[in-house]
Amino acid sequence: MNDPQSPPERGASSPAPGSRRPGGRTARTRAAVRDAVLTGLAEHGYPALTVEYVAEHSGVHKTTLYRRWGGVEGMVADALALAGEDRWTAPDTGSLAGDLRALAREVADSFADPALAAAPTAFVAAAFQSPRAAESLHAFYAERFRRCACVVDRAVARGEAPAGTDAGAVVRAVSAPLFLRLFVTREPVDTRIADQAARTVLAAVEAGAFTSEDAGAPA
Repeated sequence: MNDPQSPPERGASSPAPGSRRPGGRTARTRAAVRDAVLTGLAEHGYPALTVEYVAEHSGVHKTTLYRRWGGVEGMVADALALAGEDRWTAPDTGSLAGDLRALAREVADSFADPALAAAPTAFVAAAFQSPRAAESLHAFYAERFRRCACVVDRAVARGEAPAGTDAGAVVRAVSAPLFLRLFVTREPVDTRIADQAARTVLAAVEAGAFTSEDAGAPA
């Protein structure tokens, strides 16, 4: 554990960290903790993030942090859950080519500034060290992919993509080569690379690579 002090046990009736959604003071407390977690991850990474650090930078007492979140894992998971509650929507440029390009460029832009990239990079790193963080990161991207399904649905309606195209697979294919460079090979990602990824996926969509083998078969 990052914190040498063992947290007090939570009763069986205690809600899971981040499961409450009230407004007012509780919402402000949650936001303050989220901001402190993001700052701590960006500055020190997951292994060095402590309850003491979050308490100092959020103004929330350690006892409250332990009672509400159970420890660092719970706070990181809830920070990701809170991030997934935003109002982000998929681009609607009027064409599949434009939408895929916009999605790819958004990934590239998100990691172009080291200061902005620090927190999401730390979240990914935390997912390799914390099962709770991994679950929350999975849920975050699952929700993002769900919101992107309309990109493919619109393309099918316009005749730009075959019926039965797997929207989730398409969206994952756009971001996959970018994340490979960012987190595996540690290569730079820029607009050119983003556009390349988008063009590659567009060609695959048009060729029917993202449809199931029996998508066009009669019932």
